[in-house]
Amino acid sequence: MPQLNASQARVVDPILTTAAQGYKNAEMVGDALFPVVPVDSRGGKIISFNKEDFRLYSTGRVPGSKTNRVQYGYSGSSFSLEQHALEGVVPFEIMQEANAVPSIHMANVAVRKTQNIIELRKEYAQAALARNAANYGAGNKITLSGTSQWTDYTNSNPSANIKTARSAIRAAIGKYPNTAVLSAQVFEAVQFHPLILDRIKYTGRDSVTPELLAALWNIPIVRVGNAIYEDGAGTLADVWGKDVVLAYTEVGSLQDMGLPSYGYTYRLSGYAIVEEPYQDRNAKSWVYPVTDELSPVIAGASGGYLITNAVA
Repeated sequence: MPQLNASQARVVDPILTTAAQGYKNAEMVGDALFPVVPVDSRGGKIISFNKEDFRLYSTGRVPGSKTNRVQYGYSGSSFSLEQHALEGVVPFEIMQEANAVPSIHMANVAVRKTQNIIELRKEYAQAALARNAANYGAGNKITLSGTSQWTDYTNSNPSANIKTARSAIRAAIGKYPNTAVLSAQVFEAVQFHPLILDRIKYTGRDSVTPELLAALWNIPIVRVGNAIYEDGAGTLADVWGKDVVLAYTEVGSLQDMGLPSYGYTYRLSGYAIVEEPYQDRNAKSWVYPVTDELSPVIAGASGGYLITNAVA
């Protein structure tokens, strides 16, 4: 009898798995830059994007002659999905007391809390990719310092920096960015920047919001990265640091080949999953195993722009 593989050996709880797949933590914004795309294997090649869409091909043809051909490249480095798994534990006593109160479902609570930890790991991996200056060409990044940082309300000009970033992306791929992610610290500075406030004073709005910045900068999606993590020293730190990332990201599928998309998060089809809960009699608890398999990748760095240290 053939041996079962890891996926076949799992007995999945369909109800909790559906809940896990539909759950989104509003604090996590990495998927805006790296939209999730399902894949059927745990490894393969990253689909990279070239500039065929903008090339002037010779499309004319004389009757009887060969038809010219165009080939879209798939060359790219390899990716390998990482498995992330944790078990949520709910003691019998808490389960019994919670069930005495209407609308409290400790199974869902356990799954969501466990999934939040896995999602934070994904957010951190996405931010690490996006904030790594080595992933960008010289014309697609800038490091601000001193008077150019947006916390210098006298000399800095956030909108001018954004305009430069938009133009750089369009010059590289022929499309303006459709997404921007600001760290929480950057957004706090922008909310009180005199140049931004001056631009909105005739809009009837009394506060700066991500939606307002999207209209001001002509970027359809502006998100704020509020997620924090505990670093090695035991202190809390911002996942998105002090940086800004702009990108043109297609939220389609891998079949949209040739589109100069900035990034994806490859995830094994059907994941995240919640395996069948089991009882730990010794700990007198229900245990809910949650597993995800994914890997964020940069598919086209020329479709992104990194502003490092946007604030002091």
